[in-house]
Amino acid sequence: MAEPRDQPPPGGASGGGQDAAKPTVENRWWVDSGTPNKRRSPTPTSERPAPPIVGDRFFAVGRDFDQDRARARLTDANLNLLREANPPEDGWGYLAMTEQRSPEEYLERIRRAIRLPCGSRAVLVDSGSSVRAIFTGKPFGEQVVELTLGGDSSLDVWRRGEWVTERAFRSRERALREASHLVARHLRPTE
Repeated sequence: MAEPRDQPPPGGASGGGQDAAKPTVENRWWVDSGTPNKRRSPTPTSERPAPPIVGDRFFAVGRDFDQDRARARLTDANLNLLREANPPEDGWGYLAMTEQRSPEEYLERIRRAIRLPCGSRAVLVDSGSSVRAIFTGKPFGEQVVELTLGGDSSLDVWRRGEWVTERAFRSRERALREASHLVARHLRPTE
């Protein structure tokens, strides 16, 4: 039969005749033995310090954020990119945003995969690791479609400066397969 843990072994702790108790698992503060009766009693709620409010600091970043102004700036940014590239009607423009460029074969593949609706214009905005294709129809800027082809491929649509829809794709390839249909659907003339 095993000896109880809270008692020293017969003959002392180390055989030297000392009466000091040998440390056991129960009296080692760094060991969680799972026995609740050995733990300290909980501190009453009234005596506990208040936990730091991390969320307050985190959300302070967004305090006074004007979502309408940010949305207008994004729509304006897309229109400014279209103006800067100045693509011809029924044609494509190109802007490189960094020194790193996408391969020309890939850019040409995008142009071939997406049929432009009659009277529309598009610009490829090349960031090296991703490419955004921004489209507008007639009248210029009334409807804007932005297709992002990269790690997180998505499609965003604005009508008269108002963001109306977003769609995320599982892959860049899927986005490219569906883009022609979606661009044509979203650049239809509005009533």
